[in-house]
Amino acid sequence: MPIQTEYDPRLKRGLKTRHITMLALGGVIGAGLFVGSSAVIATTGPGAFITYAITGLIVALVMRMLGEMASAHPSKGSFVDYASMAFGRPAGYMTGWLYWYFWVIVVGFEAVVGGQIINVWLPDFPVWLIALGLMGTMTLLNLMSVHSFGEAEYWFAGIKITAIILFLAVTGAFVLKLWPGSTASLSNLTQHGGFLPFGVTSLFTGVVVVIFSMTGVEVATIAAAESEDPSNNIRKAVNTVMLRILVFFVLATFLIVVAQPWTEIIPGISPFVTTMDKIGIPGAGTILTIVILVAVLSVLNAGLYTSSRLLFVLSSNDEAPEWIAKANSKGVPARAVIASTLVGYGCVVIAAFWPDTVFQFLINSSGTVFLFVYLMICLSQLKLRKKWISEGTLKFAMWGHPWLPLLVVASIIAVLTSMAFDPTMQISLLQCLLVIALIGASYVLRRFVRASQRVTNIEAQPASNVS
Repeated sequence: MPIQTEYDPRLKRGLKTRHITMLALGGVIGAGLFVGSSAVIATTGPGAFITYAITGLIVALVMRMLGEMASAHPSKGSFVDYASMAFGRPAGYMTGWLYWYFWVIVVGFEAVVGGQIINVWLPDFPVWLIALGLMGTMTLLNLMSVHSFGEAEYWFAGIKITAIILFLAVTGAFVLKLWPGSTASLSNLTQHGGFLPFGVTSLFTGVVVVIFSMTGVEVATIAAAESEDPSNNIRKAVNTVMLRILVFFVLATFLIVVAQPWTEIIPGISPFVTTMDKIGIPGAGTILTIVILVAVLSVLNAGLYTSSRLLFVLSSNDEAPEWIAKANSKGVPARAVIASTLVGYGCVVIAAFWPDTVFQFLINSSGTVFLFVYLMICLSQLKLRKKWISEGTLKFAMWGHPWLPLLVVASIIAVLTSMAFDPTMQISLLQCLLVIALIGASYVLRRFVRASQRVTNIEAQPASNVS
């Protein structure tokens, strides 16, 4: 079956420009920023904001490359289709299933995190039961229509953006000594062990953790295929990436490490909550906990949407069971939504019974996947640039081609190489490579089974003709 890269009429363009704009603005803000930044600061020191800047630059440039391809050739499969166009079906198969694997694990993980947050308020309900309830609610929302997904994400993003802006305003005033009783000081950047207490290499080993926290930035390019004006919406989404990262990640982290000594940041406890408590905002902990819950629900919602669309694309390209590529009357690939949800439910159950073994393996193995997906995006852009020029469809060019894309490729390879020599990162890299090997083996097995079926059909053909 040929790869279908154009817009699929089975899906409905129910997303409006405001949905894509807000998804692009707020989709990247999740628990990885609100809570995960504590681990980055604790393992890097005050210079953590530079790690965010380095990672943000890589992500922004990758998005620019993806924007070039998506603007030249809007596709429901986004970078999965571009990988197939550039390097053949095996590349698209590997990229699609890796990306799907990442998101279904994230869906289960976020459901568990949401369950843990609500369990603090409702201790009589076990975490796994709350997590399953959140999964069920988001599943129903995604099954209603793509407009329902877009509307929910619009309000989720609005709440997150408002919270970040208020945090930046209050903490900025505290840092600038405009807040009564401010104890913030730039000396917090150099005291308590120095600017980089764990060495320069800590700036780069944190890239994997930070990239995980920036996941979702590319979802807008996938969702744009179901919007009113795909090419224009993709350009808008990509153009705002750099500003979003600078404001939401780099500036927020910088203000946090100036507002208090970085040694006061405890891994696993939101540095945003710690900073608000330091400033003395009453009820800040509760307010930010609610915002973090909203962020978790947002990622859960986006994860179900993204994984279902990727599974729909894989099925349409004959790289997943054919029965999955069926949309209901509302233009929703309901079977793909349910199939992806089932894996999420499985992750919740696994987290309840085997939290430190199987569930930890799933989290570790999925954390590095994005580096390989980003690497494939870069390589696809380098390969397809001539195609867009010859077709006359190049509308949104990547800067500094080919040297800047090659620099990004080298940066990603450098990060992967550094992981191989970092004892704390080796397990994550090895487990990710194991998943890649399993997906590769599944492709070979699928091709073998298909070839065997064709031979069987050919051999059976004469007998049927005789009869």
